[in-house]
Amino acid sequence: MSRAAYIFLDESGNFDFSANGTRYFVLTAVRMNRPSPAFPALMDYKYDCLENGADIEYFHCYDDSKNVRRSVFDLIAAHLGGMAIDCLVVEKAGVFPALRVDTRFYPAMLGYLLDLILRSELKDGKADEIIVITDTIPVNRKRRAVEKAARTTLSQMLPGVKYRVLHHQSRSHYGLQVADYCCWAVFRRWQRGESVWYDRIKPAVRNEILVGSVGERR
Repeated sequence: MSRAAYIFLDESGNFDFSANGTRYFVLTAVRMNRPSPAFPALMDYKYDCLENGADIEYFHCYDDSKNVRRSVFDLIAAHLGGMAIDCLVVEKAGVFPALRVDTRFYPAMLGYLLDLILRSELKDGKADEIIVITDTIPVNRKRRAVEKAARTTLSQMLPGVKYRVLHHQSRSHYGLQVADYCCWAVFRRWQRGESVWYDRIKPAVRNEILVGSVGERR
């Protein structure tokens, strides 16, 4: 069995800090080892969907039908034993103005969450290698700038910690699709007070940290 720890990340909420934006921004990480028993189950269910006439390329919680969403959450809930979920919930009103630009906000939040996860993983000797896979950076215009800033921020926040951060499209990994579902559930809990989906994944939630104030006043 591989000694690599895979950490799949996804985010919910937006980068709009005006009154029109979401109240919260949520980053969720799902830690798995290889092989993950959830992946074959998700692959089988995807083929079931295709054979029943549904045109599903990959699972995406927001876009999936209610029946598909319910079934995917059932599969995730059945395999929580192989997962650990860590969440960073940012109340955007508490983010100081200097940090509200794309190339600072996302890398800083990513750094806070990975600092929480990676030091624990490496300290406890749970893995020889940490591979972090995020969904493709959502800010298309500034993707390269944000990714560069993320690398710089992480190297400063996590000196001496060995890991790799890769940016892949969610359709390329069932792990990212699981992270998408988990992040959606956490976001709905905070943004709308809806806990029915969150309760399905709650047994695997290892950390759920609310950040009410972040950055520096300038």
